[in-house]
Amino acid sequence: MEGEARTRPVVDYATTPPHRRWSPTRPLPTQPLPSASRHRRRIVRSVAVAVFLLLAVLLAAHSPGLSPAGYRTLLVFAAAVGAWTLTRLDDTFIALAAAVALVLAGALTPDRLFAALGEQTIWLLVAAFVLAAGVTATGLPARVAVRLVVRARTTRQLAHLVTAGLVASALVIPATSGRAALALPVFLALAKVLRERRAIVHALAVLFPTVILLSAIATLIGAGAHLITTQVLIATTGEGISFGRWLLLGLPFALVSSHLAAEVVLGLFTSKDDRRLRFHVEPTEIAEQAGIPRGPLQQPERRVCWLLAAVVLLWCTESLHGLPPALVALAGALVVASPRVGTVNLGKALAGVPWSLLLFMASTAALASALTSSGAAGWLADRMLAPATGTKTLVLAGVVLVSAAAHLVIQSRSARSPVLVPLVIPLAVGAGLNPVALAFASTAAAGFCHTLPASAKPVAMFARLEDAPTYGRADLLRLSAVLGPLVALLVLLFAVTVWPLLGLPLA
Repeated sequence: MEGEARTRPVVDYATTPPHRRWSPTRPLPTQPLPSASRHRRRIVRSVAVAVFLLLAVLLAAHSPGLSPAGYRTLLVFAAAVGAWTLTRLDDTFIALAAAVALVLAGALTPDRLFAALGEQTIWLLVAAFVLAAGVTATGLPARVAVRLVVRARTTRQLAHLVTAGLVASALVIPATSGRAALALPVFLALAKVLRERRAIVHALAVLFPTVILLSAIATLIGAGAHLITTQVLIATTGEGISFGRWLLLGLPFALVSSHLAAEVVLGLFTSKDDRRLRFHVEPTEIAEQAGIPRGPLQQPERRVCWLLAAVVLLWCTESLHGLPPALVALAGALVVASPRVGTVNLGKALAGVPWSLLLFMASTAALASALTSSGAAGWLADRMLAPATGTKTLVLAGVVLVSAAAHLVIQSRSARSPVLVPLVIPLAVGAGLNPVALAFASTAAAGFCHTLPASAKPVAMFARLEDAPTYGRADLLRLSAVLGPLVALLVLLFAVTVWPLLGLPLA
């Protein structure tokens, strides 16, 4: 198809960014030996988590309020959390093993396990990846990004234009790692154009992954954790969050938090002179550096624009026409992969869908369902979080703080949702709060995962650059010390004031 030769499909992005002429990432290291301090921290964390899980299991064994099925479910849950936290085993392998163990223990039926793969959220994500592959094959996202950044005349304008573009990318590109892979060539082109301004390039290196992670909350497909959250809500409360409703709730938070993060990055990593610097990014130069053609949009790009507009519009108006988002996405995927008007081959697009992520989502949804149906989630929430049930405000604050700090223990964003959300729901019911509101606040807070290079794939991808100034652990700790509390406070503010006005009451 036209444009397919220019760039590789987005389906490769789940693990590695697309290959470019200038090799944006250095080869993966052969796992150097950790320093003594890192080794000690890992041991302390492992011992703390192991002791906590052991105490929970021992406490459950002598609790009269927990059924045998609930106890078996809790054992499997504790083993899965321990494996996610303490081992280097693949997250999907752990989730599948836990699901099979639940079936063998009689806490989950085989039909419920296999039915999880047929959920609408799974189909929605498959179709969204095919759509994203078709969009990327045209080169449209990079062309739009270049047109945005050339409008900047100051460092602050550049930072906020980049932020706006990254937030917009969350509407059509699923998963944070995919958006990071698409943003890498744009950043590297900017780094070459601004090579004489090292501090500005350094700040942009921090800004790109920071905004990619914070803006993911804008849409349901922004992260796999969002789909897991809505799956768990449907299984436990019968009420999920549709694409349009998630967009209504998440987009304002994504815009405010992302632009706030841009100001934090500018304040921490640039001087006043850097921020006041006036410059002009030459369109021809940056387009050449990014390998992007100039001129008006070509026919495939215009078709993709119209298709995306139609799909997003239908997603947002589900209440008017009744078509589920998964069906709309599937129709769009068929159009973008059709022989005459499409931009990508369906087989190639499907071959690059991260099936491991989909299996992980299905397995963790089954695990969360077993936790709830067996009573294990309610028992665990009552025992472990009972001290926080004094007031509704205290419960909300506790959930937000724990969710924001959870990435220090469970590094996988998708693994945090099946651990946190099943506990948050019974806690909300016991405290008289809206389970959907508390689960959404928890998911929004869990989107903060900037403290370490291993905390998220976008952070790791930009930390490994060798063709441009980038950041280290000290920079991330410096950023997190300021941004972490601000994000937590922002979640609390939205949960109490903004989201109730948008139809998501807290109580």
